[in-house]
Amino acid sequence: MIRRPKVKSQRMQPHRHNSRHKKHSDLQIKRRLALEYLVHKGAALKRCQLHITGIVQGVGFRPFVYRYALEFQLTGTVLNNAKGVTIELQGTEENLTQFITTLNTTPPPLARIDNITQTPLPILLGETTFEIIKSDSHEDDDPSSPIGAQVAVSADKSTCQDCLNDMYNPDDRHFSYVFTNCTNCGPRYTIINALPYDRHNTAMADFDMCPECTKAYHDPLDRRYHAQPVSCPVCGPKLSLKTPQGEYSIPNTSNVSTPELSTDLAVLTAAADRLHQGQILAIKGLGGFHLVCDARNDNAVNTLRLRKQRQAKPLAVMMADIQMAQHYVTGSDAEWQVLSSQERPIVLMSSRAEHDLSLAVAPNLNKLGVFLPYTPLHHLLLGLFKGPLVATSANVSGEPIITDCDELISHLSHVVDAIVDHNRPIINGCDDSVVQVIQPHMDSPAEVQVLRLARGYAPLSFPLEIPLSQSILAVGAQQKNAIALGFGNNVFLSPHIGDLFSVSAEHYFERTLATFARLYHFAPNLIVRDKHPDYAPSRWAEMHSNSSVELINTSQSQCLTVQHHHAHVLSVMAVNQYRDPVLGFSFDGTGLGNDGSLWGGEVLLTTLDKAQRLAHFEPIALLGGEQAIKQPVRLLLALLFEQMSLDAVIALNLPIICSMSPNTLTNLYKIWQNGSALKSSSVGRLFDALACALGLIETTQFEGQAGMAIEAAANRADALALEAMSLNLPLDVDQWHSSEMFKQIVKLMTEKPLTDNRRDAIARAFLHTLGDAICDYAAQYQHIPTVLCGGVFQNKYLLEYCLSKLWAQGNKVLSSQQIPINDGGIALGQLWYGMHRN
Repeated sequence: MIRRPKVKSQRMQPHRHNSRHKKHSDLQIKRRLALEYLVHKGAALKRCQLHITGIVQGVGFRPFVYRYALEFQLTGTVLNNAKGVTIELQGTEENLTQFITTLNTTPPPLARIDNITQTPLPILLGETTFEIIKSDSHEDDDPSSPIGAQVAVSADKSTCQDCLNDMYNPDDRHFSYVFTNCTNCGPRYTIINALPYDRHNTAMADFDMCPECTKAYHDPLDRRYHAQPVSCPVCGPKLSLKTPQGEYSIPNTSNVSTPELSTDLAVLTAAADRLHQGQILAIKGLGGFHLVCDARNDNAVNTLRLRKQRQAKPLAVMMADIQMAQHYVTGSDAEWQVLSSQERPIVLMSSRAEHDLSLAVAPNLNKLGVFLPYTPLHHLLLGLFKGPLVATSANVSGEPIITDCDELISHLSHVVDAIVDHNRPIINGCDDSVVQVIQPHMDSPAEVQVLRLARGYAPLSFPLEIPLSQSILAVGAQQKNAIALGFGNNVFLSPHIGDLFSVSAEHYFERTLATFARLYHFAPNLIVRDKHPDYAPSRWAEMHSNSSVELINTSQSQCLTVQHHHAHVLSVMAVNQYRDPVLGFSFDGTGLGNDGSLWGGEVLLTTLDKAQRLAHFEPIALLGGEQAIKQPVRLLLALLFEQMSLDAVIALNLPIICSMSPNTLTNLYKIWQNGSALKSSSVGRLFDALACALGLIETTQFEGQAGMAIEAAANRADALALEAMSLNLPLDVDQWHSSEMFKQIVKLMTEKPLTDNRRDAIARAFLHTLGDAICDYAAQYQHIPTVLCGGVFQNKYLLEYCLSKLWAQGNKVLSSQQIPINDGGIALGQLWYGMHRN
């Protein structure tokens, strides 16, 4: 088990800038003398230019280059521009080779080099220094350029150990400072307004640095060299405490000895006191506000649920450190590593049977979403509070995270008792990432499955093996929306945007588009959208293509459509840069099919430009349309009506059916009988029907609720080593008859008393039966890779069962890597389709 050491207060010597500058000067003198000696001895000098693309700005790349140029006795320059980093180097061939090898093999921790282009240059006689020169913000920044910027904006990263040491060192000027950061950590995407990544292009533009910060910022040997958010209590952003109406509340500063820190520490102390009293606070973090309360206080958690109208969806809990987390969850070594990684995602982990968290945090589930502090503010607050905190995104349900205090007051003032705000603007909102670790067996490799791609991971980018001939924009899906861009040798996937069911959500979608257009000088020649014409992104795409409406200085763009489940499979192909046929199992809630019906349980023989529907699940009537999704008993009835008469269904005496009036049952049967209801082949709807039948849910209160409940039941069955039950899911040519399986399920439910154990065993049998159907079908296609995608495969139990069996029978499975297999990855699949359409 990995244990992350606690950070304790420790006394450290203050920075000695004068000695550092003297050392810097001495190095320059020694290097100049060495070069003069080499020239005197007749050593052949060479000069070249290196142009580097990738994640190379805001990650300490220039000081890294500077230090190694000194070490290898090279002269020249390094600068940032919108195309990446450009280095000119002069020295002996041996030293140039050593430098380039070092650059390739050991770049800075947060950097990613995608490409290095080397060009020979004529020797500059008399050059004796290596300089970091001012970023070039004008070269090649024509927005109409077909190439666009080549720099990949870095994701925000959690506070590094060096900065934590500074924060807990009473002799350091960053002691207890809530905005401490350096080149190796802190905000990136959330504060950037334009490239190159320089202070005047960030949210820190209006914060003038004090002399001490200025000195560190301009010292290439300091880890805060050109760290754009660098600041201290003297010159940096400040915290404020506000009422729910936005009025300033003055905290007590009498117990704080340092004047510069008095307000910030007093705000945090007041916040911790209010949390102990059971209050709900909105706290501004890195990419938006959290709603925060004591995770052990039943009244506080239930009040938060009531005020936010979030009845059942589990809440994330922030733990102070690994040691605290171990009191509440269990995990593998891989899970603890992911939890403590610099990305600091919310990790879904198994909860302990005994703990003191409120049961309202994750009702009736055996998992908790836990994460560790990722900003100095979080570290300091949890240090004062000394307990776990619910920290859930501040948003209207399903909408993007709120980043501005005025917006928070407008939408959520009725939810909170106080607001902890600060005056560093959040330019680009970014929610918390959510992941789980997939590991079918302890001896099999662990893999991180990203459920929500956001802070720490996004913007996600990767280089292409073959450059694109045109710029492409993919606008994603209606739910869990994200956008994708492709131009030059680059692919970019935005952070999670959210569900686009409101005007404010659509505005957030448009702001994200504008952000990426501005950062990358991006103007698409081609827009790719979902086949469903009424999705908000589809409407936007149609409005901005083949019309007079201009998008970012381009008058017209061609528009392509790609079927939803095809795009799911393509997203996994894209992240693997795989171009040959695959067998895709695309299982989710819904998506418009090529035949105009609702799909969601598809086996697709998938190539870059088409998907052949080999098999699918039996289409089931959605009795009452959308109402069937909210009231899954309607789905259950439709499945049973396929196999039984109305009287036979009533005679089953299932509690959920007995609760309905005879008149309602009769009307629903008539709707099914006349065939007027929409039908769907969705596997997600089968989960809803089963959870309803077993009494795990009555209504669907949030997406994925049924799947979580069934997974928890299956895990209980395994933990108790319950006897296995068998079900049969018949495949008739190209269709699995799910109604036949449900007929067997209700027989198991009614032939003996439905105890808790029996219910859990049935839930497990359902997952095993689905997994067996998948693996048996894949066994016929072992000559091509298998892809498992769509929201259904977020069910960890089902996915691990399938992977274990597929590997055992010799199927190769393409990994989704960091791409969400839910609708958050659709945009990447659309992009891959557009890239290969011609």
